Amino acid sequence: MNIRTDSFPNVNEIPRLLELQKKMGFEFIQSNGQRMFGPSPECKGSTPPKGSEVFVGKLPRDCFEDELVPFMEKVGKIYGTRLMMDFSGTNRGYAFVMYRNPQDATRAVKELNNTEIRIGRTVGVVKSVDNCRLFIGGVPKNKSKEEIIEAMSKLVDGIKSIILYNSLHDKTKNRGFAFIEFDSHRSAAMARRRLLYYKPKLWGYEVAVDWAEPELEVDETVMSKVTIF
Repeated sequence: MNIRTDSFPNVNEIPRLLELQKKMGFEFIQSNGQRMFGPSPECKGSTPPKGSEVFVGKLPRDCFEDELVPFMEKVGKIYGTRLMMDFSGTNRGYAFVMYRNPQDATRAVKELNNTEIRIGRTVGVVKSVDNCRLFIGGVPKNKSKEEIIEAMSKLVDGIKSIILYNSLHDKTKNRGFAFIEFDSHRSAAMARRRLLYYKPKLWGYEVAVDWAEPELEVDETVMSKVTIF
């Protein structure tokens, strides 16, 4: 796959990125303000489990994948990266890096957080909030789960399921809100961005959109101390 120069305004970085692409066998895709590198060829068709992604902040604005990838691979093989980009060709100061397993992501937080990616420039590394669920408010109370899925699927991609609660006083109606579960955090993030930007109406009503509270994950060390009776 060739890298188009119109996608990468900073022509000085192209040779370095082509070299990295050739070495790792990954592909570059730029879309909606982010540049995706990956997934690794041997991992295509399978997505790492939840908890495998980290957020990397405080990146130098002229830091790209040829510098980011070797730094992050000090603790384990990566599945892919998402570098947030400006139209000027510089990055926006942060990226998401997905490892092949949650254990390496945990190591990255412990070993790479507050360390130097280059002399005098430290980065912050924390676990990414791997939230795949959006809250949709302002849903007409007479709409069913099937009707909501059908309407939302015309607007966004990646919908996996929907959670809809019945009214306490009238079981034939919903409570005016729903939770939409997506097949990945990226799908949920893209859907949220699209819905907030275009502000589409459902059945003539404007709906509210935001992240649902992420599910709490119990630490493995805590789980190991739980006694099952």
